[in-house]
Amino acid sequence: MSNTAGKILIPTGFSDQSMVAMGQAFNLAKIKNSEVFLLSVIEERHSMFDVFSSNEMESEKIKTKVTEKLNEIASEYSEKYGVDVETMVAKGSVYEKVCEVADMISADLIVMGTNGAPKGISKKFIGSNAEKVVRSSKCPVITIKGKNHKDGCENIILPLDLEKETKEKVSYALEYARYWNATVRIVSVVLRDNEKVRSKLKANISQVENFIKDARVNCTSELLEAEKKISLAEAVLDYEKKFQSDLIMIMTKKEESLSDNLSVTARSLIYNSEIPVMSIHPKARLHRSKPSIAF
Repeated sequence: MSNTAGKILIPTGFSDQSMVAMGQAFNLAKIKNSEVFLLSVIEERHSMFDVFSSNEMESEKIKTKVTEKLNEIASEYSEKYGVDVETMVAKGSVYEKVCEVADMISADLIVMGTNGAPKGISKKFIGSNAEKVVRSSKCPVITIKGKNHKDGCENIILPLDLEKETKEKVSYALEYARYWNATVRIVSVVLRDNEKVRSKLKANISQVENFIKDARVNCTSELLEAEKKISLAEAVLDYEKKFQSDLIMIMTKKEESLSDNLSVTARSLIYNSEIPVMSIHPKARLHRSKPSIAF
């Protein structure tokens, strides 16, 4: 096996959306020289019956079919992208097995598709699994919605607030910006008449922008002023279109406690963004009574 830098886990159920995510993941693996692990999870009430036909396939036959399909994909993509690929088939809960395997192989990234906000059985199945993986994974997770994505990355959106946790994603922004020679675009939002918060945000944004520029990475910043209260998710979703952005980096936890809850902003961006979203867990800290807002 060649010398690789990191391991990327790609869960797949062979849906169109998961194949789109797979293509994006392999592009990244090629740039990072990462080893790729393809994982397919067979649930008791699995949709594999729909993919591999037959109403009464036995478990072992389904596993064989899935394994054959995975190996076929692994061979094709390994040759196309020049990266090492391993395949794994597991049985159980999708999000639990994804997180278990990620821990087992010490993955530094998970890349998976999402169909957006759950509507109907199939979308609820895929969407809810993506959200559960984001909530439970110890490593960053990139969720990909939609079918049209370019191979490279020119603009990375980095939302910031006043909480210390949000600065933890700056190192990831630097890392990924260097892979593509991309521009990091810092963005935040404040009510027009809130001078106290505006002053603090400006100082925070300036500090991060200078840090990124000192690291010789292109960076811009913008503090969006709103006449009325709007969600950060709304602001970021509008901002991504302005610069034809390619990746959003967010923190996942709403509070500093080890709660499994996602922030409202994180959930909204994962389900509604038309570009990939990288979700990063903040490092565990001692609980304080005052909650933080992570985005």
